[in-house]
Amino acid sequence: MDKKYILYKLANKYNLPIQKIEHIVDYQFKYVADIMKKGEFEAVRLPYFGKFSVKKGRVAFINKLKNNGDTK
Repeated sequence: MDKKYILYKLANKYNLPIQKIEHIVDYQFKYVADIMKKGEFEAVRLPYFGKFSVKKGRVAFINKLKNNGDTK
């Protein structure tokens, strides 16, 4: 199934505009992206979907790059 079909089905089921349904569906991913953009690397849990986090070794590597200014 493609996204437009799912949005259409949800809009009909809940009697809401497709734009409202699309905003609701996309909000959780926007939230995760906003948390990741902060650069604090905190874990984010989306109920019934999963937990998104950065490995500790990756955080240390990225922090080392930030502090040393290395681009390798």
